[in-house]
Order: sequence, then C-alpha cells, then structure tokens
Amino acid sequence: MRRLLRLLPFAALPCATLVLTAASLPTSPKPEDVGLSAERLQRIHQMIQRHIDAGDITGAVTLVARKGQIAWVDAAGVMDLETKAPMKRDSLFRMASMTKPVIGTAMMMMLEEGKVSLSDPVSKFIPEFKNMKVGILQSPGGRGAGAAPPKYYTVPADRELTVKELLTHTSGLVAGPMGQAAVAPLRRKPEETLADFIPRLAQTPLEFQPGARWMYSASDGFDPLGRIIEIASGKPLNVFLKERIFDPLDMSDTSHYPTDAQMSRLVSVYQKRPDGLTKTPLAQSLSMSSKVYFASGGGLISTVDDYSHFAQMLANGGELYGHRLLSPRTVKYMASVHIPYTLPGRAPGEGFGLTVRVIQDAVAGGIRISDGSFGWSGAYGTHFWVDPKEEIVAVMMCQTAIRSMSNEFENAVMQAIVK
Repeated sequence: MRRLLRLLPFAALPCATLVLTAASLPTSPKPEDVGLSAERLQRIHQMIQRHIDAGDITGAVTLVARKGQIAWVDAAGVMDLETKAPMKRDSLFRMASMTKPVIGTAMMMMLEEGKVSLSDPVSKFIPEFKNMKVGILQSPGGRGAGAAPPKYYTVPADRELTVKELLTHTSGLVAGPMGQAAVAPLRRKPEETLADFIPRLAQTPLEFQPGARWMYSASDGFDPLGRIIEIASGKPLNVFLKERIFDPLDMSDTSHYPTDAQMSRLVSVYQKRPDGLTKTPLAQSLSMSSKVYFASGGGLISTVDDYSHFAQMLANGGELYGHRLLSPRTVKYMASVHIPYTLPGRAPGEGFGLTVRVIQDAVAGGIRISDGSFGWSGAYGTHFWVDPKEEIVAVMMCQTAIRSMSNEFENAVMQAIVK
C-alpha cells in the first residue's frame, strides 16, 4: 500500500527539499526530537555547497534519519551543468556499487530459506567454476590504452571458490590485473544475460588463492552472485528484486534501468579533471545498467528516499512498513566482521561483512562513525551507512567521485548528534 505523500515542515530543511515524494520515511517534527541539532545539521549543506563552489560536483541530495524518522533532507546544486535543471529530492542516481548491499540482502534471503549456504562452492550453481586457476604474476604490464597486458602463468586453486568469498571480496575473481586482462576478450554482448555471460568468467584466473586476502571485485567478479540468486530462487534477478525487496519497501523508483519517463530525473555523471568537470556520455554512464543484464556489482538506479527505505530496513533488523525481509539475527550476521581489517587489502579500522564495510575500530581508522556501523559507497559518489549504536541512517547522493566527501558527510552527521 502506498505511503501518504508528505511535506517536510520544519525550518532545518532548506526550501529546495520541500517537495512531494511518492513515499518517504516518517518525518520528525524537529531534529531535536530525535537528538539532533537543527543548527548543526546545516553543516551538511555547507559541506556540499563548498564542493559545488569549488567545482568538484554539480550538486547532491542528502538524507539523515534517526530512530526511524527523517531529521534532514536537502537537495543542493543542479542535475546538469548545461541545462541547469535544479537538483531535487526525487532526482535519480546511478548507485554503482551501492547495488552490492541490495544483492547481499537478496542472498541473505536465500540463506534464510535454506536455498544457499555461504560455504557452498560456486560450482554447485554454476558448474563451470569447478576447477578454477590462480594466476601467478610474472610482469605487471603497462597502464592505459594500448599498454602491454600482464604476464602470468596459472596453477590450480587449492580449493573451490565459495559463495562467502564472493560476498566478502576474498575470491580474487576479476579483482586485479590478471583477471581483468583475461576477461577483456570475453566481454559480454549487449543482448546477453547473466546466464549467458557468467559461466565464461570461470575461464579467468583468480588473483590469489581463495580467501587469502581482500581485493575488491568491482563488477564482473561480483556478478555471479546475481546468477546464483536466479538459480536458487527460480526467478530472473530483476523480478526477484522487485517482488521481494523493492515492492515491499516501497522503492518504486529503483531498478536496473530508467524508464523513458524517469530519464528527465536522471542526474548527469561528471568526472573532476584539472580543467574542471567533464560530462560522461549517457551511454557510458549507464554501462553497468541494462534491460537484460542485471548486474550485481552495480547497475541499480535509485533516489535518496528509495535507498533510505532499504537502509532503514537494515537498521530495523530486517523489517519496514510491516514487511519483514530478514530476521534481526541475519542482519546482524550480514553486518558482522567476517574479514578483519588486519587481513591484507583492508583499510585501517575497517573490517568487511557480507557486501558491506563494517567499522571495526573507528579510532584506529580515524573514522567518525561508531564501531559496528556498516554501509558502502558507489563509484559515482553515492554513500550510505547505518549506525546501530546511534540509530542513524544516512544517505548521500551525487554523481562525481570526490574521495573526501564520504568522510566529510560522516563527520557532518555525527557532529550534529547532541543527545
């Protein structure tokens, strides 16, 4: 059942945010009611505006909820430098790798139903993964177009690749130069589906023995999880996500490809270069999205409200709007430290769970959010986290990757907590 349309009534919210949304979380009458300072929350907008003024980004939408109620939402800047269309609360963003926690949730649903086990070998679902090879690098090769590829030889994997290793980025599948070079000639065709393409990935070498280290599998190396969900559920991934996650959570603007009607709300992607912002062509910026290939490593588009529903469901222990997707115990398991930050490849203080970064030691990592907080980011500048200790859900949407902004957003939110 559709949620009632809401306006955000309190003064802490800039005028740009006072727009109707199809559905949103409940709104706190004032931020102080949930222990946040209205005055200090303005520093989120100030931080975003500094980056707009510096020419780092064209604009952004930010949302902060505490104890299940929205305390801040703000749309600043423009969606496109040429059209000057203003950024709006319902602007659509490419989620890129913020697709991964959604896939992680879908896999946890399969786990709860007994259809998948984390210890299952990938070959149980995709037989081509039965006898994987591990690359031994001899020469790293060059960089850039036309550069020589890396030189390597292969040895048999010590054991089979597991579902958990895909979820935790300890698989080594298409995660480094050897796998990326090997996958290039196997590149999928526009009409191919997960079922067509994923078996071919078994021809690529792993970067290391399964589980030996952490190395991020940005796209292709994560996509087998989507195919496993299809096989285990008996449904195409896009259908499963819509029926089991997006519809129950009232995420009507979230999908793998924008409709014609949504295109006008799609924010343009830019790259920051020494001479300013350079617009990425639409086809290139939608390269991970497809009407037939439902990528797991990236590809979803969404709005700040839609994604806040997903994040709040996790914050609530797996339930929102009367629909329970996961048990609280499963959410806690998903957001536990499965890969400690001491494993080679991880950042100081940041462990890794099942598709999410987990703050293991905030002090060691110089991180402002609480130990036990979890979330992830996207390559185009999106970022979210759930802080169970402070009951915070925070989402930032922009479409230019500025590395410092995630930490600055976290700081701006945390300094606004006053009780």
